[in-house]
Amino acid sequence: MKYMLLIYLDEKAMDEATRDKCYVESTAYAHLLQAQGKYLDAAPLHPTTTATSIRLREGKPLVTDGPFAETREQLGGFFLVDAKDLDEAIRMATQVPAGRFGTVEIRPVMEIAGLPQKG
Repeated sequence: MKYMLLIYLDEKAMDEATRDKCYVESTAYAHLLQAQGKYLDAAPLHPTTTATSIRLREGKPLVTDGPFAETREQLGGFFLVDAKDLDEAIRMATQVPAGRFGTVEIRPVMEIAGLPQKG
């Protein structure tokens, strides 16, 4: 089953050197997952200052800068993994380097018919 490991953290929780180290550790972790046949995808996100939100109201788009909601922690990136069950996904999430600075939310990915195949 596919799981998203969504990484939430305060964007100001790390200085640049710590963030760069976390990226190196996350890349190493992605390679470890790949070697285990569990890696599907991963990426950090640019800061929320670069975000644009779209809301459809009465059939018209309302475009605003920034994230949808103000929160203490922001979505900073993700790992998409293939785990046999939630217990395995939890074990994987405990190894996500950015988890030391925030929260890793685990969400099962819903598979629906008709979506294009990655290729």
